Amino acid sequence: MTRYSSNQKEQTRTRIIEHAGRRLKSDGIDGSGVSTLMKDAGLTNGAFYAHFGSKDELVAATVADQLQFQHDTIEALPDDRASLEEFIADYLSPRHRDHPEEGCPSAALLGDVGRSKPVVREAYASGVVNIFDVLAARIHVADAAEARTRAIGLITVLVATLQLARAISDPTASDRVLAAGLANTRHFLV
Repeated sequence: MTRYSSNQKEQTRTRIIEHAGRRLKSDGIDGSGVSTLMKDAGLTNGAFYAHFGSKDELVAATVADQLQFQHDTIEALPDDRASLEEFIADYLSPRHRDHPEEGCPSAALLGDVGRSKPVVREAYASGVVNIFDVLAARIHVADAAEARTRAIGLITVLVATLQLARAISDPTASDRVLAAGLANTRHFLV
């Protein structure tokens, strides 16, 4: 019997989380069973428990990973208004709307997270607070509390706009929702 190195085990865990991120954002938490998530990663169901104690643990790890990626993306932006506006425009784009599996975990999973077990909600809360912080640092107002309030408002508008745009089947009406959301984000950046 060959034992996996800790590096190989971590690579496999990372692969599971990456594939789970796409599937969960596409099909929802309840729409994806362990067997589907493992098949996506090219692994058997038996390998699952070598990495996670339950599906909820996998979902929590995936949500944390997805939010950390989003945090890191924002943090890597140049610290200027134009870069933040470009990020916002990309977030509220038809491409992002039409490909939830590639995008924001909040817009794709927020309703599911709210109904999830505490381990998932705690992972989400921790990750989204970090995103509030990184956005607040890029909203250049003198008062730190005001910057944080604006960051929370900005995330709220982004996520709600994308969710609403995805729920509307008429492409023209959905595009109008995206455009209105984009216009509304400017109130947080003044």
